[in-house]
Amino acid sequence: MFEQIKHNMETIEGIASYPVMALIIFFAFFVGLAIWVFSYKKEKIDELSEIPLND
Repeated sequence: MFEQIKHNMETIEGIASYPVMALIIFFAFFVGLAIWVFSYKKEKIDELSEIPLND
């Protein structure tokens, strides 16, 4: 079964670029997420953390 899949993947031109693109997208997403999290204002985090206690 894996032989057939391997053969099909080897016959597609340019398939080697897909893992590289996926890695770049994955890395960029998590770097962007880390930048967003670490640049969030402390006051806003405190305000959001007190929402459940405001009842």
